Amino acid sequence: MAIVDVLLRNAYEDTQLLLKNDSLGDQLHVPRDVDFLLRASNVEKANLVCSFINDNQYGFAKVQDTDVLVVIHTPIQQNIICSISGLMACISEIFGLDYDGWGSELRKAT
Repeated sequence: MAIVDVLLRNAYEDTQLLLKNDSLGDQLHVPRDVDFLLRASNVEKANLVCSFINDNQYGFAKVQDTDVLVVIHTPIQQNIICSISGLMACISEIFGLDYDGWGSELRKAT
């Protein structure tokens, strides 16, 4: 799949998740830990991508089996989360991983 198609699909999916979170009362501007999941075919590839992410300070990455879990503390407003998620999608494409999206706890107004 062309990288442009990957980014367009990813932005659409991210926006759908943001709309769902917003409908549940999430305060998107409130920073929180956001998890990004990249699935590798083997532990060697997972370790390589983990090192790449950590070395370039794109986030805090760790390997869990053959998955790379990246944690970034950030608000999830659309322009921010789509940019970070797009980066993770690009890294996944470059290294041949499957990007499984992002998730975070809701931050509701008190």
